[in-house]
Amino acid sequence: MNSSTQKVVQYLNEAHATEMALIRVLQSQIAMTPRGSYRSGLESHLVETRDHADRVARRLQELDAGGNPLQAVVGLAETVVGQVLALGKTPLDLLRGTGGEEKVLKNAKDAAATEALEIATYTALEELAKAVGDDKTAKLAASIRADEEKMLERVLRELPKLTAAVVRADVDGNGSYNLASTGAGEATRKVARNARKVPGVAQAEGEIKGAVASADDLAIARYDSLSADEITSKLPGLSQIDLAKIDAYERREQNRSTILSRIDTLRGDEPWAGYDELTAAEVQSALSAGDEDLAAKVRSYERSHKNRAGVIKAAEREHSNA
Repeated sequence: MNSSTQKVVQYLNEAHATEMALIRVLQSQIAMTPRGSYRSGLESHLVETRDHADRVARRLQELDAGGNPLQAVVGLAETVVGQVLALGKTPLDLLRGTGGEEKVLKNAKDAAATEALEIATYTALEELAKAVGDDKTAKLAASIRADEEKMLERVLRELPKLTAAVVRADVDGNGSYNLASTGAGEATRKVARNARKVPGVAQAEGEIKGAVASADDLAIARYDSLSADEITSKLPGLSQIDLAKIDAYERREQNRSTILSRIDTLRGDEPWAGYDELTAAEVQSALSAGDEDLAAKVRSYERSHKNRAGVIKAAEREHSNA
């Protein structure tokens, strides 16, 4: 593989990593967005993004990127980094903002920034391909860039409406955000019907973050200044992500058996993927679409972890009504 092709392959790998990361980000944003024009746009772009990733991957195969072991390793590393960055961002998408309306608005602002990054990525790829005489890659980059430009325009058109929803909710006190009308609510209903979930995702994410975390990144303030007993008393209220993060940090730093043993007793799968990131009100809303088995899982998990009275009562109510 000559040097010009190697450079094109490098840029294609960067584009592919971005597309793979964006798939994860779009999925998390759709999960928190109510039905309407903006969510429809996100869903359409998710399909489009998967197609972009496939088209870039096919072009990499045509250029025989896998034939160069070093290039293949670089491409894999870039894809993994992109996915880890998206994984680290996903729970923040679910938590940020004072209310549901603001979460959606903040995610839309991020979406605009992401689309701008993709436009820049494919602009650079197109110009590079033209300069080295790779017309096929140049046309591919131009085609995908056009899709990203259309999506950016769509997001920008939605921002005034999403901002108006924040004003109605947070200024006028007339909120309309309802978890049951979002992708998360619909996904929860599917979980309730089919008993499907993705175990271990939260723990894996926490371990990745904990491996590089500082004490300031942990969910327990002033962690390094606390005794083992003080830390263990605070562990039950933490999410699986935070427990895994502290576990990785503690093993790396002081490796205190008292803390690690307590974390082991609290580690376990959430009632459904993403559960720990939801507020009590959102869990209660999701429970109304569930069944007796789901309510039992929520009740058991809450008693061992966050112990939110409202959630436990709702789970008991759903259990008795089932």
